[in-house]
Amino acid sequence: MDKYYLYILSVHIIFMVSWMAGLFYSVRLFIYHTEAEDRPEMERKVLQLEYEKMERKLWHIITTPAMVLTLLAGIAMIFIRPGLLQAPWLHVKLCFVAALLVYHFICQHIMKLLRLGKSRFSSFQLRLWNEVATILLVAIVFTVVLKSAVDWFYGLIGLVIFAVVIMAAVKWYKYYRKKHDC
Repeated sequence: MDKYYLYILSVHIIFMVSWMAGLFYSVRLFIYHTEAEDRPEMERKVLQLEYEKMERKLWHIITTPAMVLTLLAGIAMIFIRPGLLQAPWLHVKLCFVAALLVYHFICQHIMKLLRLGKSRFSSFQLRLWNEVATILLVAIVFTVVLKSAVDWFYGLIGLVIFAVVIMAAVKWYKYYRKKHDC
């Protein structure tokens, strides 16, 4: 039974990486899509149509299927090792995964709003939004790797500090872009 568990764990990790890559790149496309608003009309139309096509293909061919396969592999691992449900770290991980699912579906909604021309997010807000996935990824990986070896209070403090550093870096980059006209 352990051999099957390790195969499924490998599949779980592979598709989790694909899911995260899809989320990261989707939001990056949302940023470019939003910034295309500042282009001359003809250029804007061409760019936005291209971004819509790229967003749609990435979302439906990679991101969402990878999410589904990640979840199915995770469920299969719990089916093979039901004792995992007794582990407190798994409950914490599942909370972060639930947050990542919410993030996924909010991204899907943002993509729809962009396609309809109704998005009210600035490129800066989307840059901040992109970092939420990074924070969730870090939280999930540390939870799984450290399991019960981590003191949750200090882990939470570390995650908050990490989030503040990431958000400050995005703010600094906005300042840098403005100053250097990038």
